[in-house]
Amino acid sequence: MLTMKRNRALLYALMLITLTGCGYHLTNAQADRKQSYRNVWIPFFSNESISPTAQTVLRRAFYDEFHALRGLNPAESQETADLAMKAKILSYSSTAVAYNPKDEVSEYKLNLNVELEAYKKGQLLPVWRGRLQSSRQYPANNINIALQRNAEEQALDGAARILAHKFLTAIEESY
Repeated sequence: MLTMKRNRALLYALMLITLTGCGYHLTNAQADRKQSYRNVWIPFFSNESISPTAQTVLRRAFYDEFHALRGLNPAESQETADLAMKAKILSYSSTAVAYNPKDEVSEYKLNLNVELEAYKKGQLLPVWRGRLQSSRQYPANNINIALQRNAEEQALDGAARILAHKFLTAIEESY
């Protein structure tokens, strides 16, 4: 009888703790932030690098990540955007980082440096301005150059998505 009462009391206490939660909550709720930005304008990145495809890959990755992470949609133009960007690719490089026993390259590292600015609709001063960098490693293919190029494109896409995520984080931390 005593153990049944103790078990029941323990069950009630456990339910009470579970229902009340820990009491922590965000002071700057994500919903408040999303209300100010519904759509975004991302121009083609001005390209000071040697890669002819980097600006297209970066723009697509930024749109994808902005939509996936924050639900932002592409704006029809820079004038109609709640958040507009300016972007420049400062450098794009691919360097060998690993070799096999035959002294052939077995892995490359893609490095990407960009300069970014974000503007709220109707404001002349940027919400955020800075430089970000990202890198990804990818395997070498000494036999098939097409597979090598495909691996480099996948590394570029991965590095671009990392940059987009860093950029979103930097904008949100600037509040």
